[in-house]
Amino acid sequence: MATRSIDRRRDRRPRRRRRAAPAGRSRAAGRGGLGLVGVVVFIAIQLLGGGAGGFSVPAGFDPAARAPSGEPIPPDQDPDRDLKDFSVYVFNNTQATWKRIFAQQGDLYERAKLVLYREAVDTGCGSASSAVGPFYCPSDRHVYLDLSFYRDMETQLQAGGEFAWAYVIAHELGHHVQEQLGVSNQVGRIRRQDPDRANEASVRLELQADCYAGVWANSVYEAGDLDPGDVEEALHASEAIGDDRLQRQAGHEIDPDSFTHGSSAQRRAWFERGRTRGEPADCDTFSAGDI
Repeated sequence: MATRSIDRRRDRRPRRRRRAAPAGRSRAAGRGGLGLVGVVVFIAIQLLGGGAGGFSVPAGFDPAARAPSGEPIPPDQDPDRDLKDFSVYVFNNTQATWKRIFAQQGDLYERAKLVLYREAVDTGCGSASSAVGPFYCPSDRHVYLDLSFYRDMETQLQAGGEFAWAYVIAHELGHHVQEQLGVSNQVGRIRRQDPDRANEASVRLELQADCYAGVWANSVYEAGDLDPGDVEEALHASEAIGDDRLQRQAGHEIDPDSFTHGSSAQRRAWFERGRTRGEPADCDTFSAGDI
C-alpha cells in the first residue's frame, strides 16, 4: 500500500501501549486453533450490548481482571514501531474519509480513539486479553489493536499484508460509524427482544462493517494510493475470517445457523461492494433480502 502521498500527520496519537503480561502467561491458550473462538478473535468484535451500555463477548473479557501496568516501550527499542506508525496512519486516514462523508451529508463525525496494546488492556467495556484480537468498544468509542495479531493473520490465517491489516482497522472503524448512526443500538435491541434473530442481526452488522471498510478502500483507490495486489490482500483477508472457513479449519461441520459474522463469500462480496461503489448507502445490509 502506497503511503508517501497520503497525509500521515498524527493529529491523534494512540494511547500508551501496555507491557506484556508476566512470563508464564500463554497467549496460545486464548486462541486455540482458531476454531469457533476464532470468529471472535479475529476481526470484528462489535460487542452487541447496546452502545454506551457496554457489551458481552464469549471469550477474552474478564470484568475482574486488570491489565498489567507499565511504561511505554522506548521507540528505538520497539520491534513494532513501523507497524504502529502504519496503524496510526491508516486509522487517521480512515477517519478523515468518514469525516468528509459525514460532512457531505451535513452531519458531524465524532472521532474514535486508538489504543495499541500487548497481552491485555483495560477498556470501557471491561478488561480484554489478546485472545479477543482487534475490537471496537462502543462504551468508550476506542478501537483496540493487539499488534501481534498482524503476525497471527499471516501465520495462522495465511492472510498477511499491509492492506489486509488496513482492512482490519477500517472494519473496526466501520463499527464506530454504526455506533454513531444508531445501528449498533438497534441490533442490541434485536438481540435482547428477539433472540431467534440475534445471529442474523449480528451477521448483517458485521457485513455492513465490511462494506464500510470497502468504502474507505475506494477512497484510497481514487486517491491513487494503492499498489498492485493491495485489494487482493484485503479480499483474501475478508474470506479468511468467514465463519464457514473458520469452522472448517476447526474440524467442525459448517453450520450457517451459528454464523455471527458471515461466510467467506458474503464477507468478500460486501467488502467488494463498498470498494467498487464507494457509497455508504449501498451498505444497507439490513434492508437487503439476500445477503
